[in-house]
Amino acid sequence: MSFSEIDQRSIAVIKGLAMDAPHAAKSGHQGTAMALAPLAHVLWTEIMKYDAGQPLWPDRDRFILSAGHASILLYSMLHLTGYGLTLDDLKKFRQLNSITPGHPERGHTDGVEVTTGPLGQGFANGVGMAIAERNLRTRLGDDLCNHNIWVVCGDGDLSEGISHEAASLAGHLKLERLTVIYDDNQITIDGPTDLALSDDAALRFRSYGWNVIELGEESENLESIKSALLEAKTENDRPSIVILKTHIGEPSPHTDTAAVHGYSLKDEEISETKIKLGLPENETFFVPDDVLENYRAAGTRGEKIRQEWEKNLNDSNNSTDLWSVLSGSGLKKGWEECLPVWEPDANIATRNASNECIQSLMEFMPGLIGGGADLTGNTGTSISGYGIQSADEPEGRQVFFGVREHAMGAISNGISLHGGLFPVTGTFLVFSDYMRGAVRLAALSNAKGVFIWSHDSVAVGEDGPTHQPIEHIASLRAIPNLDVFRPADANETSAAWEIAVTHEGPTAMLLTRQNTPVLTSEKNTHSIAKGAYIIYEASKDPALTIIATGSEVSIACQAAEQIEDSMNSGVRVVSMPCMEVFERQSNDYKNSVIDPALPSISIEAGSTFGWSKWADFSIGIDSFGVSAPGDVALDEFGITVESVINAARSIIPEEAE
Repeated sequence: MSFSEIDQRSIAVIKGLAMDAPHAAKSGHQGTAMALAPLAHVLWTEIMKYDAGQPLWPDRDRFILSAGHASILLYSMLHLTGYGLTLDDLKKFRQLNSITPGHPERGHTDGVEVTTGPLGQGFANGVGMAIAERNLRTRLGDDLCNHNIWVVCGDGDLSEGISHEAASLAGHLKLERLTVIYDDNQITIDGPTDLALSDDAALRFRSYGWNVIELGEESENLESIKSALLEAKTENDRPSIVILKTHIGEPSPHTDTAAVHGYSLKDEEISETKIKLGLPENETFFVPDDVLENYRAAGTRGEKIRQEWEKNLNDSNNSTDLWSVLSGSGLKKGWEECLPVWEPDANIATRNASNECIQSLMEFMPGLIGGGADLTGNTGTSISGYGIQSADEPEGRQVFFGVREHAMGAISNGISLHGGLFPVTGTFLVFSDYMRGAVRLAALSNAKGVFIWSHDSVAVGEDGPTHQPIEHIASLRAIPNLDVFRPADANETSAAWEIAVTHEGPTAMLLTRQNTPVLTSEKNTHSIAKGAYIIYEASKDPALTIIATGSEVSIACQAAEQIEDSMNSGVRVVSMPCMEVFERQSNDYKNSVIDPALPSISIEAGSTFGWSKWADFSIGIDSFGVSAPGDVALDEFGITVESVINAARSIIPEEAE
């Protein structure tokens, strides 16, 4: 037996903390953390490769608590093993400005790999991390990249559809370093899972091509848990799922009840449970010295492995070549010059211009990886010459996500947060709805990468209102920390790419299906980097400002010329490729571009929501679309030069005409 009496006392301590912290907060989830205490103990003391003193060591194993409501379990392990969390931090669980928030947040707490909470997201993040690990291991070698991804999920994670999408792709790709532990406690907030769930998880995952390990009623058997985890760790041909039947809240008086999923154990129940566990019944946050010493020893066990890894890094040719690029800026010298520039008056869809940017960046940005959700060619996310991501070609950088938008977004987040790679994904803008949960978490966790959404207006045409985005641009702009670019032409697209690959966070690119005239003579990155700029200056004192984005900028410029000719009024046209970036500029700059003393008109082929901040009158579309050729649809909704001229006639003061 490799486990002793101190292991059992250590597990009791975890269960005590899992009760005490939510009780102190009068909020939280006690039962799942209690049930998973034995699993967490085995993982952190016997299985995972990590160095608690260096939480960001690149070759550490990744642990993802997809069941993020059980965050006190993760925080307890981070405290016990020495990641820097103190008992005081645990006592501030779920309190303002603490590093122990209600659900784990990447970048907020050392040792938290991804932001979890919305169920199923962490599961898909784990798939992304496994893709990243295998891709980098193949390209860098085992000496520099050789670790495992561990995901703990529950019934809720597997109920969410995103888990199907992600598990299906993981099985198809045969991601051998991915292990999911399924906490099969058969309890949800509403009650027993059989109220709404009768899936056979084992059969389901076997059909995906996973290695399925059914542990049964062994959730307190440390040897069985260790054996199963080691079997999964040594599986070399496919991902593994360990199905572990647990008893939520064990050994409390509320064991196996829906109540203990949340905060149901209070003074009397906690005291009763602590007596069963052999803990001091009236002492809170109890961690005896020998238990803490045992965990701290486990937390430093990986130090020698890390030091050997650092030696390998220093001895490797990769340390001055590929590794230095991937672990640094991610970009080789001279990368800015690789991005294409188009001549004025050329006509090219911005989705196609974006694809040329991606292809040009591949050599200079070795971490760039990605593709589309069965719309790879349509969205300009096809990559040639760098291999297709698969079990046979794990170094491949073209990913075919299949028709799996939601998982694609969350997998992208996992790839990004793993480190070393820069993910790009693509689908139609209207299907950004299917990705929204993942996109929001990308923004919340500052996951670098680019979400490409093409076919960005009713100009998509005959597919009709189901495929024509209306409210989507405004909806995406509403997400904090997401920069949404809608470039006017190919050169603005190239500039947007230059900005996106150096941006410390996620970027959205909204791109046209239809050809769009090139309006600018250069990449004009400096102007695009300010979010909005004057693309057409009035030939005389301006009496009107027209603000536009995307393909409507060319309409605005044509209208400006005609207004100046017919109305004898100066007109300024502002291209606003990124409203969020413009908002961050100084008031002086913003006023120099959009003069508050001048009347203004906005034109954008989407919802007018949000434009009142910048424009006095807005031309847009506030209804669903129509099935018609793209140019006919644009005319139908007044996204035309004539609409801008008519608006100008109603808004320009008579004395200015």
